[in-house]
Amino acid sequence: MERTHTWRWLAVLGVLGVAQGFIDLAPAGPWDSASFSRGVIGLGGLVCLYLAWFRYTFDINGVAPTLDRWENPEQSWLNVVLFGLLSLAVVKVSTWSGIDEHLPEPTGMLVALIGCLAILNGLYVGLVVQGPFKIREEE
Repeated sequence: MERTHTWRWLAVLGVLGVAQGFIDLAPAGPWDSASFSRGVIGLGGLVCLYLAWFRYTFDINGVAPTLDRWENPEQSWLNVVLFGLLSLAVVKVSTWSGIDEHLPEPTGMLVALIGCLAILNGLYVGLVVQGPFKIREEE
């Protein structure tokens, strides 16, 4: 089946937006702060990357991965939680090893936020499909 929603151009814009955060090419902008401009462009890149992932994964326009869009939530919710935990571990390891000194300042905060949101989403789905929030049909 062919995809109906394009995602590649969003992915390219996202990679370019995030990549420019690692080099100092942003204009000062009306707020007279090149670092703020880099941050705004970088956040725009993250949004584009998220939208590209969403279109690639679900083949629809949207921003919220609601439960009805998941193909196999009974198994995949754990993968989402593991991704979130891995994101938090990457932040911790980069801090311990000193790699964070070579990254833009808010990188750890943003990766930790993404990890926490992934854990929250995965746990919610797990509770709904297998846990106490599971919808049971009345007999």
